[in-house]
Amino acid sequence: MARGWESKSVESQKEEQRDARPRRDDVAQRELELTRKRESLESSRRGIARELQATRSELRRRSLEAALAHQDTELRKLR
Repeated sequence: MARGWESKSVESQKEEQRDARPRRDDVAQRELELTRKRESLESSRRGIARELQATRSELRRRSLEAALAHQDTELRKLR
């Protein structure tokens, strides 16, 4: 009887270890989400930079520069 209990204990420990490890699908999904977020931020940043070059308003320029700085900060967080 002690042997049966011991093997069940070992088996349950192995199951717990398997469940504790991140699954490949979960890791791949997180990487995909990060890639999408990074691409979205980069696209948005390019649009802001184009608008910044075209603007003549000093007030709008300051607003766009702040937005550009924010985008850069967000991109650095993802790297």
